[in-house]
Amino acid sequence: MSKNKKKIYKPKPVSGFSEWLPEIRMIEQQWLDHIRRVFESYGFTSIETPSVEEIDVLLAKGETDKEIYTLTRLQADPDDDKEARLGLHFDQTVPLARYTAQHFNDLVFPFKRYQMQRVWRGERPQLGRSREFVQCDIDVINVDHLPLHFDAEMPAVIYEALDGLDIGRFQIRISNRKILLGLLEHLGIDDTIAVTRNVDKIEKLGRDEVHLILAKECGLSDEQIIQILDLATDSVLADIDPLNDQMREGLDELNFVMDQLSHLPDHAIKADLSIVRGLDYYTGTVYETVLLDHPEFTSSICSGGRYDDLAGSFINKRLPGVGISIGFTRLFEVMQNFGKVQGHRKGPADILMVLPSEDRRADASETARLLRRRGFKVEQYHAPQKIGKQLAYAEKKAIPFVWFPPFDDDGKHEVKDMNTGEQSETSPDNWTA
Repeated sequence: MSKNKKKIYKPKPVSGFSEWLPEIRMIEQQWLDHIRRVFESYGFTSIETPSVEEIDVLLAKGETDKEIYTLTRLQADPDDDKEARLGLHFDQTVPLARYTAQHFNDLVFPFKRYQMQRVWRGERPQLGRSREFVQCDIDVINVDHLPLHFDAEMPAVIYEALDGLDIGRFQIRISNRKILLGLLEHLGIDDTIAVTRNVDKIEKLGRDEVHLILAKECGLSDEQIIQILDLATDSVLADIDPLNDQMREGLDELNFVMDQLSHLPDHAIKADLSIVRGLDYYTGTVYETVLLDHPEFTSSICSGGRYDDLAGSFINKRLPGVGISIGFTRLFEVMQNFGKVQGHRKGPADILMVLPSEDRRADASETARLLRRRGFKVEQYHAPQKIGKQLAYAEKKAIPFVWFPPFDDDGKHEVKDMNTGEQSETSPDNWTA
């Protein structure tokens, strides 16, 4: 074997990190563009925070159950601090809290922001659960008091965003944590966090399994458990008799939100008291979203809720808010797995500009520039090869139109529709697709 033989490293996929071919990436971008347009149509403004935050910031809200990727330098100096100071953010709520506190004096409240970025968690990769993924978040934050109508605006925005994608029927399930917390207060149960996190598993584990967990791990009596599970599985709000002020307040808020969403299709919105969300910083309205046409996938694709104090760890202000997040990568991967994402265009160009000869390159380039100024996406073929080869290139990339500029000084412009095969004379000044 020659000593100078080049060593080849055969690359392999990194588990939990998505990488798409161009035709799939184009669809992903179209979905993101649609979601962005919907967010902005409701007045949400875009922000972007760094991929990294200080470790102390990431842990400020007690999210110690998240597997955080930390940053260190491979070529670190021997004298460098061995403890990592920075970590990749695992969601966009903590960065938003820090951002709001840091820029408090420069923001206009209520602060309506959207954020579409990658986040990272040390997950065990599986369908719908990656180590690197995109979240599309919207939140409204205000000082001291946040009107309840924002709780109803969140599902309305999300319905419009998801309805514009080819994902089939979906349902946004809404509850209010005050209802269950009020019942736990009435029953004299102090460890509300453990109980609510287990009640949140009813959808996945079933009532009987959650009953056993509440008895074994939380030490509740059968009578207490039955009351809790009866409430969590009762979807008729009018049947619930509030046992204290907290339950009454939660029911009033949930009824208000549901009434505000009455314009949406019946299947799209449902009051579901089993939705409590496992994170204890949610204090009122909570949301989860499921795919009705794909019941085999049980995880929520879009979740969130109201919180009383977003940035209390960073600023001495009361900043209540409400937010909801589309798990974009989860949704996209699941839809691809179900055959709903099938791209064929391998590039964004509307038109392939034929290059008749090297002598006609300047004319072809000028025609391409004119069409681009009119808003078309034009790719110019790179070499004066046989026309059949140029057409084959357009076909492989699924470019819908091929433009033939004049082949000589007396020639005419012609355009070929690659779908129908029709070819006709035209002008770059007034042609329309």
